[in-house]
Amino acid sequence: MYRTHTNGELRLPDAGKEVCLCGWVQRSRDLGGMTFVDLRDRYGITQIVFNMETDADLCAKARTLGREFVIQVKGIVAERSNKNLKIPTGEIEILAKEINILNPAKTPPFTIEDHSDGGDELRMKYRYLDLRRDCVRKNLELRHRLSIEIRKYMDAQGFMEIETPFLVKSTPEGARDFVVPSRMNPGEFYALPQSPQQYKQLLMVAGMDRYFQIVRCFRDEDLRADRQPEFTQLDCEMAFVEQEDVLQTFEGLIRHLFRVEKGIELPPLPRMSWQTAMDKYGSDKPDIRFGMEFTALKDVFPQGKFSIFDQSEWIGGICVPGAAEYTRKQLDELTEFVKRPQVGATGLIYIKCNADGSFKSSIDKFFGAEELKAVAQACQAKAGDLILIMAGKAAKTKTALGVLRLEMGNRLGLRDPFNYKVLWVVDFPLLEWDEEAGRFFAMHHPFTAPKPEDDALLETDPGKVRANAYDMVINGVEVGGGSIRIHDKSLQARMFKALGFSDEEAQAQFGFLMNAFEFGAPPHGGLAFGFDRLCALFGGADSIRDYIAFPKNNAGRDTMSESPSPISEAQLKELCIKVNL
Repeated sequence: MYRTHTNGELRLPDAGKEVCLCGWVQRSRDLGGMTFVDLRDRYGITQIVFNMETDADLCAKARTLGREFVIQVKGIVAERSNKNLKIPTGEIEILAKEINILNPAKTPPFTIEDHSDGGDELRMKYRYLDLRRDCVRKNLELRHRLSIEIRKYMDAQGFMEIETPFLVKSTPEGARDFVVPSRMNPGEFYALPQSPQQYKQLLMVAGMDRYFQIVRCFRDEDLRADRQPEFTQLDCEMAFVEQEDVLQTFEGLIRHLFRVEKGIELPPLPRMSWQTAMDKYGSDKPDIRFGMEFTALKDVFPQGKFSIFDQSEWIGGICVPGAAEYTRKQLDELTEFVKRPQVGATGLIYIKCNADGSFKSSIDKFFGAEELKAVAQACQAKAGDLILIMAGKAAKTKTALGVLRLEMGNRLGLRDPFNYKVLWVVDFPLLEWDEEAGRFFAMHHPFTAPKPEDDALLETDPGKVRANAYDMVINGVEVGGGSIRIHDKSLQARMFKALGFSDEEAQAQFGFLMNAFEFGAPPHGGLAFGFDRLCALFGGADSIRDYIAFPKNNAGRDTMSESPSPISEAQLKELCIKVNL
């Protein structure tokens, strides 16, 4: 056999054993009469000792080893005189008797260390080397453990794992599809699934009752730290359920994962309506690890004194504790921050609550001390606090103030990634109006059921219809979302009509699902968790990249395999595709 033990396995009680180890050379140290080699594999590091006095030839061979050489070593386990208690194998070493170079290696372009000297792009180009780093490997181990625990929990709850197709029909709703040409059907295309949504509903029609799948999904959209063109989600569906059944089942899942992976016993998850989340935090995925909730100030400021306020639909502020000492430079920097296109505000107003009880603000010439004091009282500000205020159109201004709130949370160190705050956001709008398209779009997807009490508004006032939908939010990140689905064909037809589909368009795009509803569709609902995001949150990271073995960069490219890439004229011809760039 190549090895008797791994490099993370041996301990002091193994002293005296003859062993055979394999792995990569992490580093070597030549101390004259002795050469020390740290041998690494997935399981850990073991120190190998070569002694010039006992075997000069073997020691000479050891001195030819370079970083990342793949070697096999045979020797005797011995107690180390200078123990390294920072690693599990630090009390022992191997007195080498034989060494075999299984494969030499070029010097890697960056150090295989936790704190590597390689930049992001270089490490992505040589991702197979990056994966050797301990910190990246641990991320993938965490991902593996979570997937195992998910399967255990889902099986115990009676769910069955069922695979759904990867080559599906393209649909116009949601993000852009990745399309796949069909050679056997010239001029026609499959799409890669954005989610298995319609298939999991069909599985409920088929009587599978409880389905789940840890599944790869694809969306052709702009990327950022928590998005990839291909991603993994935990996809789930249940028959004969109401919203409460779904929430209880998957609240149980997330509490199970925190218990077994983090040793944290989560309390029952609070619930917050979408409207409350927007009014208090300016976001449908509120970060509740810290305060700074919005205070509506439209009725606090007197009319007729400041035209910007008079013309604004909404005025709101946040109280930043202990920030009254911010300098003018710091306040100007915050103003420039909110004016960035990504935030979209036109300006920022501040009120400093000084330690002596006085106020200093950017609107001093419009409002007196008593009026500023009333604002401070409304915001529950104390001496030493800073009030930051925005005004304008309600939806846009709340969103911008929400971004500023998160920025202040970052600056004050209030967003500890290991302080987990989990909640459900419920009662989303069913539809949202798109000015450019001139029609409503589904906020979640077109198969989401309206709340029964709002059903009658679907034709008369569709913008006021609330969805029977829910999202799970952890530390300001939406990790999962779902809904009770429409299972009645007539209601689904009304939904398509509200979305601007003709009967013919609805039948062409979704006819197979609507037809299935005629054969006895049960009431059903479910949700999907973003598995990559969940892994990153458990690891305390903002980016999902290091929790995916082979991720894409921000341009959607795999720099290691150099894809996407052109294909040959012969392939294009076979697929009946003509490219005109």
